[in-house]
Amino acid sequence: MDVQKILSAVVCIFVLASCGNKSPSTVFPENGAMDSSACTGQAIQNKFIVQWEDGKFTVEQAANADEFTKNFIEPQLEKIRYVEFDRQIQTSKTDEIQANAYSDSWGQTKIGAPSLWAQGIQGQNVKIAVVDAFVDTSHPQIKPRIAVNTAEIPNNGKDDDGNGIVDDYYGASFVSIPNNNPTPSSHGTHVAGIIAADERYGSVQGVAPRSQLIPAQFIANDGGGSLGDAVLALQYSASRGAKIINASWGGAPCVASLRNAFVELQGKGILVIVAAGNDGRDVDVYPEFPASFGLANQITVAASSVSDFMTSWSNSGFNLVHVAAPGERILSTVPGNSTAYMDGTSMAAPMVSGAAALLWSARPTASAAQIKQSILQSVDVVPGHEFKVKTQGRINVEKAFEVLKQLVP
Repeated sequence: MDVQKILSAVVCIFVLASCGNKSPSTVFPENGAMDSSACTGQAIQNKFIVQWEDGKFTVEQAANADEFTKNFIEPQLEKIRYVEFDRQIQTSKTDEIQANAYSDSWGQTKIGAPSLWAQGIQGQNVKIAVVDAFVDTSHPQIKPRIAVNTAEIPNNGKDDDGNGIVDDYYGASFVSIPNNNPTPSSHGTHVAGIIAADERYGSVQGVAPRSQLIPAQFIANDGGGSLGDAVLALQYSASRGAKIINASWGGAPCVASLRNAFVELQGKGILVIVAAGNDGRDVDVYPEFPASFGLANQITVAASSVSDFMTSWSNSGFNLVHVAAPGERILSTVPGNSTAYMDGTSMAAPMVSGAAALLWSARPTASAAQIKQSILQSVDVVPGHEFKVKTQGRINVEKAFEVLKQLVP
């Protein structure tokens, strides 16, 4: 499947919905943004993602598409920019190896983070949203790093700040598809720890250990979620002041609304760090979303190994994957005051999110474009170790800081 054709289809539909001659069929095209046969199987037939003309998103329900068109779209047509079916997302399970009481920061060392820590640069005052699975906000190394919503009173069952979310004191959950697995997924907590685990309270050292985390869960314990839930989690993250959003997951093949949400984030100056995926394929040829969007505010990340080579399972792409970062045998936090090793581009992406937070804390006036430029221009490229990514290198935040100092004196 050709990536450029797919993205062109997304843009074309978005343009049709945004311009004149608006009708229910232009704002809600039945075949979505992609191949209709692929889309139909994933559609949630009674849920609809609505993007309004002011750029905001809501997820609505109706008995079916005909009823939704008649009773919801037609009366509000001029206010609506685009509609598509909500769609299911299923993330792959990441194996973990429990490793309590161990300290292993090989990845943080490899990317040069200790050099910035020694200068007092640790991610201060930078908010990073973890749009992912459950984040254990009670974990001793995570709790101090949560960006608490002080406008909320915790656990009173009320929406104190009027943002539409009840009790989002420690973040919010947007999971709308129930599942029967009572055991919390470790994925979100592991990602959060790579970014910001507070080394004063345990054995894991986050890349940006004084940054602030905004948990925004949309993936259930069984790894399932929906496109609409993801869009709402992204929107919430922006409303809470996130400068960086970490997206260690892949989406459905029908992604017009997801791309539109990323574009809205771009307009707000938010940098989105995306995992390339773990299928061992070239996403320039076989797209995976959001990894293959290629937007200006996006960095897509492949995984490097302990020996500093490309892992065999990491997705790649000389056009749409930008950098590599450590993603093999990564120690981080997991629920229940524990730690564990995991592998995946899901672990590589938060290395880059943490690196971006370090840079932004050192130069708070930098733009997302300048942070991205600093990271991409400073990678380590070792002969014989070239990575199949746009820069051919693995990130080095120490060198990135030198680039950023030239861009933002």
